[in-house]
Order: sequence, then structure tokens, then C-alpha cells
Amino acid sequence: MTVSTASITRVPGFRAVGVTCGIKQSGNPDLALVLAEQPCAAAAVFTQDIFKAAPVLYDIDLLKRTGGRLQAVVINAGNANAITGEQGRRDAEHMARLTEAACGLPADSAFVMSTGVIGHRLPMAKIESGIRQAAELIRTDAGTQGCDAVRAIMTTDLAPKEAFAQTMIGDRPVRIGGMVKGSGMIHPNMATLLGVIATDAAIEPAPLAELLRDVVGKTFNRVTVDGDTSTNDTLLLLASGQAGRAPVTTAQSSELESFSKALTDLCIDLAKAIARDGEGATKLIEITIRGAATETEAETAAKTVATSPLFKAAMFGNDPNWGRALAAIGRSGARVDPVQTSLWVGDYHLVEHGEPVVFDVVAAHDWLAKQSEVRLVADLGVGQSEATVWTCDFSYKYVEINAEYHT
Repeated sequence: MTVSTASITRVPGFRAVGVTCGIKQSGNPDLALVLAEQPCAAAAVFTQDIFKAAPVLYDIDLLKRTGGRLQAVVINAGNANAITGEQGRRDAEHMARLTEAACGLPADSAFVMSTGVIGHRLPMAKIESGIRQAAELIRTDAGTQGCDAVRAIMTTDLAPKEAFAQTMIGDRPVRIGGMVKGSGMIHPNMATLLGVIATDAAIEPAPLAELLRDVVGKTFNRVTVDGDTSTNDTLLLLASGQAGRAPVTTAQSSELESFSKALTDLCIDLAKAIARDGEGATKLIEITIRGAATETEAETAAKTVATSPLFKAAMFGNDPNWGRALAAIGRSGARVDPVQTSLWVGDYHLVEHGEPVVFDVVAAHDWLAKQSEVRLVADLGVGQSEATVWTCDFSYKYVEINAEYHT
């Protein structure tokens, strides 16, 4: 499903651009604008951190005021506009008003996102210049290509993250395109990232919001890099209805089954891309807990393994130290039958019914050293439920990146 460029602009009726306005010291694109040809139903999920960034607070109020109707989103990178007081709130609103004016939109139709360093006020002169530049560019052919939009939202990301899918609602084909950023400070308590997903499906705001919450719970809420959540986490879903037909009015509609599956698959693809690109990561790690009493307990156990520094360091060192995984499961709070528990790493069966299985440690080390993706499976032996979480290893580079991030 992942494509290299312009996933959002593959959805009919959406334009996107990225421009450089000088917020990032690197000189890379740092402001993105996504514009729909017509007003869209909108739903979003946000960080649960108490110190919500100014754009998050603005957007929460915006969705309440509009009843879930938007037409544009502007995103800056390099500065989070978080913990910046009342001036930060005014700056977030100013970003929205500038975008609406520059794009000829009515008031309260532009959503705002920011990412970057916390505790610094936005350089508004640069932001204003960037918005004017983006609004002018988005009217050209560049807007139909999604020029640099996904790169403009990146911070410590090494790779852009996009995905595209097609499915059906009733007898109508619909498209879904998404872009996200996230590499560090990644641990779910909604959807730990910034992201925009666009679709030409016709779905009313209420069922769209319910659907998004459900999908996020199975995808972005199950990805972690380092156990740290952000002040700015935001995922926005826009549905233009341009594909035609009457809008879906309830999340329980059978017409949404194929759309829900496609959206879930797309979000899994994006979530895995975040874990794969975790700061300093050398391996994407998929952790599946099965045989659990409930899905919630399976998820809890998987997340406990995924956030264990000892387990993640072992994976970086290509050490098949399965004891670290079981120790994490044992302290997770999930119900476990120790004498029924089994565990696998890749094709290596390491524990069977609570007993260690003899295996070639050197061969397992050498196998791990060759892998860019590793799957761990543990069976808790107490039920029929399961859950999967995605993470990455911890390397020396992670410490280097985060020791020097602010300075």
C-alpha cells in the first residue's frame, strides 16, 4: 500500500504543497498546506497529555464550533508552539486565519498543526510568509502533485511516510490517502504523531469520528518507539464526499465494512512506518500476544514488552535473550499461566509450556543480525484473545539524537 509520493493528492479533490519558510535550520521544507476543493466532514484524535499544545487546543474548539466541517489544514515543523501561553493560542488562531484568507475560505474552515521543539513561540513572520507562499503554489500544478508536503512535516524522521488505498462504499469506488510524521517521542495515548488522512468517501462527521477512534485504537495506539508521548499528537481525517452517493450517517452501517478495513490497513501501514523509522532504529519489531484472557490484556502485555529498554537493547545487539520478554510480560498485569506460556522469535521456538527450548544461540544471533524486521509471538495460555504492537530496537544513535535535540 505504501507509495513514494503524493498519496493525499491521489484522492480526487485534494491538493497539497510543502514550502520552505526558514523555521528549520536545515533549510528543508517546513510548512505544509492541504486544501480540499469543497468542505469536508472532519474528525480528529488528539494527545491526552495535560500540556496540550496551542494548536491542539485551538483545533478541539474548532471542531466543536463547526460540528466537524473543515476544508484545509496548515502544518508547520521545527516549532511545536507548545507551552507558549496565551500568545501561543493567538498564534495558532492567526495561522488558521491567514490560511483561510490566503485560500479564499470562510472563517473556521482551516485546521492547524505544529511539531518541533517545545517551549518556543512561533516565528510568525516566517509562518506568514510560508502560508502566503503555500497558498499561491497550491493553485498551480504543484498542488496536484503534493509537492514536498510530507517532507515539510518531518522533524527527526529519516523517511517520508505515506500510504494510499482504494475500496468500495456500496457501489461507489472510494480512495484514501494519508501522510504522517513520527520518529521519536512516540508512545500511544491516542495517535502519537501528526497525520492527515483524506478520502473522497461520503460519511457524516459523527460516524467518521466514531470510525476514526476505533481504527486508531487498533493501529496508531499500538505503536511505540520510546514510551514518551507528545504535547502535539494529532490525527485528522477529512471526507469530502466527492465520490458521490448519499452520506453514510451511522458507524454501524454495513456499507462501512470495506471502508473500515481499508482505513485500518492503511493506518497499520503508516504505524509500522513510524516504528521502522524510529530514532536510531535498525529493526522494526512486531510483538503479538495471543492466548490472553482479553484483547486489552494482550495489548497491555505486548506494550510492556515493546517499551522494555532491556528487550529493545537486546534486539539491537541481536541477542535472543527471551527472558527479557517474558519478564516484561510477567510485570505487565496481564493474566498469565507460567506453565502454559510459549514464545517464538521469528522461526525460533524458544519457550514451550514454561520450559526453555534448546536452540542454537549463535545461529539465532546471526539470523537476527540479518533482519530488518523481527516478529516475537508469545502465547499466555489463558484464553483466546490476541493483539499486536509495533516498535523498534534501541541503538546508540537514539541516545545521541535525543541528547542533542534541543541544542
